Amino acid sequence: MNMLKLSWKYLVAKPLNTGLNILLLALGLAIITVLILIQDQFENKMTKDAEGIDLVVGAKGSPLQLILSSVYHIDYPTGNIDMEEAQSLSRNRLVKNIIPLGMGDNYQGYRIVGTNHDYLELYKAEIENGEVWRKPFDVVLGAVVAEKLNLKVGDSFIGSHGIGSSSHEHDEHPYKITGILAKSSNVLDNLILTSIESVWYSHDEGHDHDKFEADVTTSGFPPADEDREVTSLLLQYRNPMAAVQLPRFINSRTSMQAASPSFEISRLFELLGVGVKLIQGLAFAIIVIAGLGIFIALFNSLKERKYDLAVMRTLGASSFQLFVHIVLEGIILTFLGALIGIAIGHLFLAVLVMQNEQGAISGLSAAVFLREELYIIGYAIAVGFMASLIPAWTAYQTDIAKQLTKS
Repeated sequence: MNMLKLSWKYLVAKPLNTGLNILLLALGLAIITVLILIQDQFENKMTKDAEGIDLVVGAKGSPLQLILSSVYHIDYPTGNIDMEEAQSLSRNRLVKNIIPLGMGDNYQGYRIVGTNHDYLELYKAEIENGEVWRKPFDVVLGAVVAEKLNLKVGDSFIGSHGIGSSSHEHDEHPYKITGILAKSSNVLDNLILTSIESVWYSHDEGHDHDKFEADVTTSGFPPADEDREVTSLLLQYRNPMAAVQLPRFINSRTSMQAASPSFEISRLFELLGVGVKLIQGLAFAIIVIAGLGIFIALFNSLKERKYDLAVMRTLGASSFQLFVHIVLEGIILTFLGALIGIAIGHLFLAVLVMQNEQGAISGLSAAVFLREELYIIGYAIAVGFMASLIPAWTAYQTDIAKQLTKS
């Protein structure tokens, strides 16, 4: 007697009850799946984007805001810092390398970031088409920007003032695309990169065409013959002593502030962890309710099937087979619920990413499958087994003579 096939037939015979129990369990598991996928990929992405950056220096304000705006490009900058003071910091004996960033413009929501070629080397970026910028208003596009906006080498566009939303266009200074980066699955994919000079000149009122034709600085700070500003600095320590002395020096002796990416992101994860645990608690509550629903469904179904179970005994089924028969029903329900829940979780994340193409989760993928999802299936099967134990034990104790006599 095939117990698996028989258990499946009984479940199919009541599609409404079966479907509702599977759906309730699937919703709880879908929430857990989405949380696992987002948390794992988000943490990996944040860690990868901050790799190689020991300190971020910018205008005084929120340290977390400084990190989010300068490393991850998902918040507004805290302001600008004086070019002379930034150059003075670069000469500090504790500084190994310093990369200036200039921000303030965008094109269709994608940020235009002025920097030097060291920024590309920091992320080991590779040019897929064209070449890096050499002149003012030459730009290199991240892979996602080029794909989403359907741009190619040789095209031109006009940037708009503002980080996330546009206020007015710099129509007198069009940008020319000289290169497109290979996809690297980091923050560069969503940026438009150019020189610091390009950011300065786009906001100048004058039209000095001679400087537009000059080569731009590819490393360090560009020469400035007037008062200039940069948005922030990405800094690397020369030795371990710098981690102790340099942040304190910057915060107390200059008009700038220093923030550590590793410290601020750890604090962010700690703050987000409270919300994640609350949502996980809700999901587990839904799963417990689903388990109770399966228990009630099996127990009520058992009352209607006592005669059928007695007949099965007379046909040669053992008490243990009846026990296995009921347990299999619970396991089949929760196994299907787990598969559907995981599928819903991945589908929901895919929709979420499509609706936030330029947000913090834009780089996440719904096509990633984690080992923890196997644990979800195992947990679901355990719930089904526990929920079916009492009904299965009741089936195990079926009295053949008593049930057949009642009928």
